[in-house]
Amino acid sequence: MGKQKEKEVKTNAMRILEKNKIPYEAIQYECDEFIDGLHTAQKTGAPVEQSFKTLVVQGKSREYYVLVIPIAEEIDLKTAAKAVGEKSLEMIHVKDITKVTGYVRGGCSPLGMKKNYPTVIHESAKKYEQIYISGGRIGTTLKVNPLQLAETVHARFEDITAVTHTEE
Repeated sequence: MGKQKEKEVKTNAMRILEKNKIPYEAIQYECDEFIDGLHTAQKTGAPVEQSFKTLVVQGKSREYYVLVIPIAEEIDLKTAAKAVGEKSLEMIHVKDITKVTGYVRGGCSPLGMKKNYPTVIHESAKKYEQIYISGGRIGTTLKVNPLQLAETVHARFEDITAVTHTEE
């Protein structure tokens, strides 16, 4: 009789990082339903400024795009549209998240979606050795190097959040 060890649940996001030989740390937390990124950061102890959320938008062209931004910030759809070469962008409906990404709301990772959509990561991620992103299911956060993440998902770094201060 072997010892019953609790098996870690591997997500597509983890498999992709492993396949690409990218080191990561998986942080599991108790969570029955979706909570926002700020609550997730509190539960995992991840620094808020290093914690990023994954948003999926659709352009006027009907193309989908993945935007990875700091959890405490809001997306600037005009700036993001310019960054991806679209006239305009809108957030996809919650009911469409699983159909488009293969993930559920609150467990959406930039890694391992149904398709490889063009991805933009907020430029602030480059300031950190590690950032925290969704691990591909509710209750899993991944700590990963932002440059290696960008390389894996073929992302660009841009400032795509709403301006919270004015510089004139």
